[in-house]
Amino acid sequence: MTDINPAQDSIDITLRGVKATQELAQNLARLARRGDAIALYGPMGAGKTTFARAFIQAWSGREEEVLSPAFSMVHVYEYLDGDIYHFDFKRLDEAEKAFELGIEEAFAHGLSLIESPERLGSHLPRHRLDITLRPASRGKTIREACLTGHGDWQERLRESGHA
Repeated sequence: MTDINPAQDSIDITLRGVKATQELAQNLARLARRGDAIALYGPMGAGKTTFARAFIQAWSGREEEVLSPAFSMVHVYEYLDGDIYHFDFKRLDEAEKAFELGIEEAFAHGLSLIESPERLGSHLPRHRLDITLRPASRGKTIREACLTGHGDWQERLRESGHA
């Protein structure tokens, strides 16, 4: 189920199971471009890493192991179409330390998936896609996703039929 919230230009989607989360990630991977940043918000267990894994596999076109960057804070996946930087900043104590992890390179030349993006503060790119994932109040495997496009992501979502 998809609902558009015109007051915020956001799209609310009910994800019924892991497969629905994976399909959303696959669809958005087709819209993504080098230089994009996708900010993944939500509590632990909301499906952020599941989303990232499916997104990276869709971008690469192959099944491969995608690990959570919870401890290393970044994993880089190198592809001909552009590198994907998968960040998890939940342990980042100062936003400026993200520069040591390569966010400048990622934002300029790669594609960034960012878990716990709120830790970046003002360093989070203005032109990005925000995805908030949260467990629904009904059912263990049902999730709610809210997509908010900034910059040209608003138009991409509209053109793709997500809005």
